[in-house]
Amino acid sequence: MQPGPLIGMVIAFVAIVFGNVLEGGHLSSLLGGPAALIVLGGTIGAVFVQYPVSTLKAAAGAAGRTFRKPAQEPRALIEEIVGYANQARLEGILGLEKVASNASDPFLSKALMMAIDGADSTALRETMEIIIDQGEEHGEEAAKVFEAAGGYSPTIGIIGAVLGLIHVMSNLADINAVGHGIAAAFVATIYGVGVANILFLPLGGRIKIQVREASTTQQLTLVGVLAIQEGMNPKLVRERLSAFLHEGGSKEH
Repeated sequence: MQPGPLIGMVIAFVAIVFGNVLEGGHLSSLLGGPAALIVLGGTIGAVFVQYPVSTLKAAAGAAGRTFRKPAQEPRALIEEIVGYANQARLEGILGLEKVASNASDPFLSKALMMAIDGADSTALRETMEIIIDQGEEHGEEAAKVFEAAGGYSPTIGIIGAVLGLIHVMSNLADINAVGHGIAAAFVATIYGVGVANILFLPLGGRIKIQVREASTTQQLTLVGVLAIQEGMNPKLVRERLSAFLHEGGSKEH
């Protein structure tokens, strides 16, 4: 598991609560069950209106993956591809047929099998680039779900505040309750802005980063397989693929 997202959320939450206390506020003033229900329920409902369930499930899966370490470490992947290059140089590309299906990554396995089956470099590149493009498109769509939620929640927070003020205005006879009611009404606004900027928008941005990293890893894989297909020296294969480490590298967040 990658601790970065949780650490960031905890820091943001603690900073807001502690800042509120320093200004003389109380933790209880930030608690509001109805406000949370309005903001979260309203935001989820709005997102359901905009996106089909299949996209929402994919977005939830993408969000979950942001808390896990990448399955494929670029340096290890390069060494694996160089190993295949060495084997192909000794046995020919058909010698990879027994090991291609056991590759650490399905994308790598598919690319190797296409090369083994005799696909020319143009067909191999075009086919695998379609897969890369589709992965990027689906990832971007998942990120947009959270960006949409980040756009809706502040507005729905304002709706919650207005509803609270309506309730206050209907009870002006009790002056003592008016101040408390106005303060409670604005809790929904805090929730709306808070979840947008601490949860939804950062998750959307994090998904986009992971999509770019996954795309870079797949481009690395494709370049490696094409190099194996043309019979490139394994040392040159390593040199060529190492260039990707300067662009993306191995990252943990």
